[in-house]
Amino acid sequence: MTERVERHRQPWTHEELEKLRLLAKKGMALKAISKAMTRSQESIQDRAKLDGIGIAKLR
Repeated sequence: MTERVERHRQPWTHEELEKLRLLAKKGMALKAISKAMTRSQESIQDRAKLDGIGIAKLR
């Protein structure tokens, strides 16, 4: 069994914010961004809303 690393309530770094902006700008879905950044979907949604970053919705 693989060991899961918990990142509960870790502060966002400048690099992570830039990566979030870049991935959102490319039109990636929330789930894909979450996996790429190893953060929860809720965490990414909250931070995107706080910074006014639009996340693409799957249709």
